[in-house]
Amino acid sequence: MKLQDKKKVLVTGGAGFIGFHLCKRLASHGFDVVTVDNLNDYYDVAIKQDRLRLLEGVGNFRFVRMDISDRPAMERLFAVEKFDYVVNLAAQAGVRYSIINPHAYIESNIVGFVNVLEGCRHNNVKHLIFASSSSVYGANTNIPFSVRHNVDHPMSLYAATKKSNELLAHTYCSLYGLHCTGLRFFTVYGPWGRPDMALFLFIKAILEDRPIDVFNHGDMRRDFTYIDDIVEGVFRLIQRIPQANPAWDGKHPDPSSSYAPYKLYNIGNNKPVGLLNFIEIIEDTLGRKSRKNLLPMQQGDVAETYADIEELTKDTGFTPSTPLDVGIRNFVSWYKEYFNIP
Repeated sequence: MKLQDKKKVLVTGGAGFIGFHLCKRLASHGFDVVTVDNLNDYYDVAIKQDRLRLLEGVGNFRFVRMDISDRPAMERLFAVEKFDYVVNLAAQAGVRYSIINPHAYIESNIVGFVNVLEGCRHNNVKHLIFASSSSVYGANTNIPFSVRHNVDHPMSLYAATKKSNELLAHTYCSLYGLHCTGLRFFTVYGPWGRPDMALFLFIKAILEDRPIDVFNHGDMRRDFTYIDDIVEGVFRLIQRIPQANPAWDGKHPDPSSSYAPYKLYNIGNNKPVGLLNFIEIIEDTLGRKSRKNLLPMQQGDVAETYADIEELTKDTGFTPSTPLDVGIRNFVSWYKEYFNIP
């Protein structure tokens, strides 16, 4: 994509896994990128700082240390910068941690998101893209998950906050004409990935000859989506500003669109993989076998995720397609280089 003129974009959570990769892509393609991140210690801050160091000097990139739940600071930022686009990726992540520390999710994912919405509303932002999650599908077992499905039965507080983001965004679209696109990400993985996620945890444990925790006795399937595919989807959608759907019918409401300028998409690989198969690919890549600690299903987890990406492909011409073995190999190469492992 070539820009007619330079556009300024705010990426919240730019020191995070997805935010880092997206900032690098945007800055290298001519956007004026500002990112905010509070650098919290949910996982090792050092990896966040190392991501930011790599972004220094990449195109037009600036970092501001800030918590999106800080209302006065966010108001000043929006008023001064006058962003064209906003991509909200800042959030307290993790399904399981939401059971332990619920307040962190309300502060970041609800209070912080309202601050983002208010900033967009009062400063003529052309388009807000925000990260939702496959977790919103909750107790739904209608596979594959479609953006047209009902998502009123979340199974974790994290999922509930992401569903709340979708409702809040739609309300701002309806009341104020804000243009919003929500993206439901499916199990994102790849280089610079989060240390709390399965791929990172499994590889670390196997290389250290420790057992890995395998929940639901391995009877789980996930739609693992490579980071480059996620970024490509976001990149294509930034300047695809949603419009009201003239065919939307209140008698038969389609959750994926609206009478307001609002749109939802899944971004997933569209090829769910069994957890035990996922582990086998890791073992083959490392050339080592794992020792498995088989455990019951954890609270808040679901047995399967599977993205219906028809809307994404139809509207952008893009279909995520990175094979899992390729993505895992790329992650292992990064992991060994980053931690100086022969």
